Amino acid sequence: MPITLDETLVIGISATALFDLSEADKVFRQKYESDPDTAIDEYRSYMLEKENDELADGTGMSLIRALLNLNKHQTDKAAPPIVEVVVISRNSPETGFRVLNEIRRRELPITRSAFTAGEKSSNYLDAFYVDLFLTTNEDDAQEVIDSKVCAAALVKEPPKSAEQLDETQVRFAFDADAVIFSEDSELVNQTEGLETFWQAEDEAQDIPLQEGPYANLLKKLSKVQERLPGRIEYSPVKLAIMTARNSPAEMRVIKTLRAWDVYIDQAFFLGGLQKSRFLKAFKPHIFFDDQDSHLDPASGDVPSAKVLYPSHSELKKIISNKVAQKNKS
Repeated sequence: MPITLDETLVIGISATALFDLSEADKVFRQKYESDPDTAIDEYRSYMLEKENDELADGTGMSLIRALLNLNKHQTDKAAPPIVEVVVISRNSPETGFRVLNEIRRRELPITRSAFTAGEKSSNYLDAFYVDLFLTTNEDDAQEVIDSKVCAAALVKEPPKSAEQLDETQVRFAFDADAVIFSEDSELVNQTEGLETFWQAEDEAQDIPLQEGPYANLLKKLSKVQERLPGRIEYSPVKLAIMTARNSPAEMRVIKTLRAWDVYIDQAFFLGGLQKSRFLKAFKPHIFFDDQDSHLDPASGDVPSAKVLYPSHSELKKIISNKVAQKNKS
């Protein structure tokens, strides 16, 4: 019978999010700007020449290692794996050989991959059952968000901090509005102000929030927690929400998660305090947010990834206009 991965948490990751390929990318871009006709041949020669050289960690490496370690908890060998990682790269199989070489050198239990020779990686996510796609290519991330095939994020550069994260558990940190939940409430905040937002959220606290682009991923992670041994409070999967919401807008978040039957280990209602201060203490393997004002301070210390707004998003237009106005002033 054909293999399916419906019960498995499947992470798709680009080669450039898993490993640091910034030098190779720089070689290609510089050549492409000076001589587009020979850029691909130049890049191919570079990758073949370097194919036995070691690669440094990309932003997603600590997350991938920790996730793959969850499979050690599986006792039923006949059951589908708890986690599956698929490398999906725009490289050709020839230039991607260096990536496969590095996976084997590190003995990473990654067995599935796709090398699309320039075609959009996002075309193949549904076929691989992907729940989350991490990439350094903004076009790919945007297309996935627009298609709603799965959660997707544009990873920031690897953290400057050399601190080794604990790989015996995996820690996710999520923003709330426009990430876990829809952008509807944040639109009220942006257009009508904080006082109106607080009042509206307090009055609607018994009405579950609409699902955002990461709702299905959060639910899948909750299912993974259930598959792991022991009480959920002691699960090696730790989930946290880091939101600028505070009282009286916090109750609706908790009640929505209850309605979804999702267990969250920690929730931080920060009321405008800088999220990076709390992320340094929580030490997530990945932090997802929609705003650079939160991501940029955090990304120097913890692996961080931007959740793009859908192309038709009203919130995207509002935020873009505010940034443009700020830059003018």
